[in-house]
Amino acid sequence: QPGSSIMPGKVNPVVPEVVNQVAFQIIGYDLTITLASEAGQLQLNVMEPVIAYNILHSLELLTNAIDVLRTKCVVGITANVETCRKHLEASTAVATALTPAIGYERAAELAKQVLSSGKTIREVLAEQPDLSEDLIAQTADPHLLTRPTRSRLAS
Repeated sequence: QPGSSIMPGKVNPVVPEVVNQVAFQIIGYDLTITLASEAGQLQLNVMEPVIAYNILHSLELLTNAIDVLRTKCVVGITANVETCRKHLEASTAVATALTPAIGYERAAELAKQVLSSGKTIREVLAEQPDLSEDLIAQTADPHLLTRPTRSRLAS
């Protein structure tokens, strides 16, 4: 939807705003359900009609809101791969992956160097004489850091 009369080109995010409003309404219904559940007596719950109505109406509202969000807002979104790559390379998050190998203090120091120098994490790591290329490759590879893996704690 076109936005402000004082800000040419502004677009109002009406679909996400509507989804927020639906969420607020459902929160209200949830409170009604909670209070009605507390007021009922086991099998003789005279509050069942208001509980059922609010559950069913919540489901209907949420289903419709999700459909509108999907069709009017989410479908068609594409990532700008080059911009994402630049942000990833400039991120200090990779320093976290180094923590087990070089310790928190050193990883934090390297992250600060990235921020102050404007260099990528890989460039800063390559300047460190004590870090092997193998260690850098294992810890700074965004594909290895972002792909799902089985947790070591799960076994």
